[in-house]
Amino acid sequence: MASPADLKYTRTHEWVRLDGEVATIGITDRAQTELGDITYLELPEIGSSLESAKPFGIVESVKAASDVYAPLDGEVIERNEDVILAPDLINSSPYEQAWLLRLRLTDSAQAESLLDAAAYDDFAGDAAPH
Repeated sequence: MASPADLKYTRTHEWVRLDGEVATIGITDRAQTELGDITYLELPEIGSSLESAKPFGIVESVKAASDVYAPLDGEVIERNEDVILAPDLINSSPYEQAWLLRLRLTDSAQAESLLDAAAYDDFAGDAAPH
């Protein structure tokens, strides 16, 4: 599955949808495929500060537990309670229903360091998720 072209990506398999000073974050289809059936998700509270490249949550599956990393610096302004209650949404809808957090960005220029879809697909073709 080709990654959606309207998103940005990290080398740790998170995706970012930018809307001005707000970033919506999730994990990629590649990551959920590698993890298998997702059974648990832990996310930070609203108001938490995230730092780029630092873990902010945990996703657990029948195969493994994995950290989820912040793609950008910012403050959590919303979290997806639906996906916390039904983490298997990540398996069925990683780019639509299963977004994880919305951040108010500290520095929107950081987004320039993220991968576009083509670069992510090239990278992910040769690398396993964390």
